[in-house]
Amino acid sequence: MLPIAVGFLFFKENRARIILIMLAAILIDVDHLLATPIFDPNRCSINFHFLHQYWAMVLYVIFLFVKPLRIIGIGLLIHMLADGIDCLLMI
Repeated sequence: MLPIAVGFLFFKENRARIILIMLAAILIDVDHLLATPIFDPNRCSINFHFLHQYWAMVLYVIFLFVKPLRIIGIGLLIHMLADGIDCLLMI
C-alpha cells in the first residue's frame, strides 16, 4: 500500500503509471525461486536472496539519481524497507 500512497501524495502527473511501476517492484521477488525451499517463513530475505543483498540496495539508491530509473528505485527501496521490517518482526 505504501507505493500507492507515495504515488498519490507525491506524483500528480501520470499517477496511475507511476503507481503501477512502483507496484511492479514486487517482481524483484523472482529471486526467491532460486532458493530451496522457495518460501521459508523463518528466513529473512535481506542479504539472503540475490536481488535483496546490500550491494543491490546500493544500486537501487543510485537509481534515485538517474531520472529515468527514479520511480523504479523508489519502488525497489520501498520493497526492501518492507522486507527489512518483516525481518525485524521475526526477531
